[in-house]
Amino acid sequence: MPLSCTNLRLAYGRHTAIAGVSLALRQGAIHALIGPNGSGKSTLLHALAGLITPNAGTVEIHGRPLRTIRRRALAQRLAFLPQQPIAPEEMTVERLVLQGRFAHVGLLRGYRPVDIEAVQWALESTGLAALAARPLHALSGGERQRAWIATALAQEADILLLDEPTSFLDIGHQVEILNLLLRLSRERGITVAMAIHDIDQAMAVADRIVLLDTGRLMFEGTANDLAVSGLVEQAFRVTGRFVQVEPSGAWHLDLTLDPTAQAHRLDDK
Repeated sequence: MPLSCTNLRLAYGRHTAIAGVSLALRQGAIHALIGPNGSGKSTLLHALAGLITPNAGTVEIHGRPLRTIRRRALAQRLAFLPQQPIAPEEMTVERLVLQGRFAHVGLLRGYRPVDIEAVQWALESTGLAALAARPLHALSGGERQRAWIATALAQEADILLLDEPTSFLDIGHQVEILNLLLRLSRERGITVAMAIHDIDQAMAVADRIVLLDTGRLMFEGTANDLAVSGLVEQAFRVTGRFVQVEPSGAWHLDLTLDPTAQAHRLDDK
């Protein structure tokens, strides 16, 4: 397995953020981490990326303990995209994507032809080649998010971790980003793990769903198995059922709403 954790535990004071989680990501698959706010999705991603040290348990990348790998070497194998990355607004897309090559060139060496080729591949893979000279402040939300994903791709890592990559985007740009991640996993064999709020989107695009609740792993498996388990309704404390939408066969969570509250809402109009 490209990335895994065993009996991972992480606590902040008396608060347990991750409680004994074991998980193995599959090569070339998309993994969606879902769960209520505070369930541990972001914390787990940060631990898998080696950005926080667990109190107990291990994280391994390609069978090697993460803690034994130097940061620069790790960055050549794993890329992490936080929720709201920051860069100077006047920086161009190409300059931003070049930052992804730091893991390969360091701070003192110049860029080599192989680095420029990697940047061009990342720009083309994300549909940004025509926008390479455009400053970040001139990009739409979807274009900006694609630029950050291109920066991660320029690392040429085979594992991509993303924390809420579709947050703050309108539905069109959300679909754009999800289609990009699908293409990267299918065409490039990149292993993707992302925290995501939208359950329907997670069920539609992910090969594996990881459901967390209060820091505990409640489920890891396919969307089909999760849909019939009743665990989503339990974790989110909602009443409803999953239905399949034809002809795609994608799952949709159909919530049962309080008819009294609905009636009040109609009366208010």
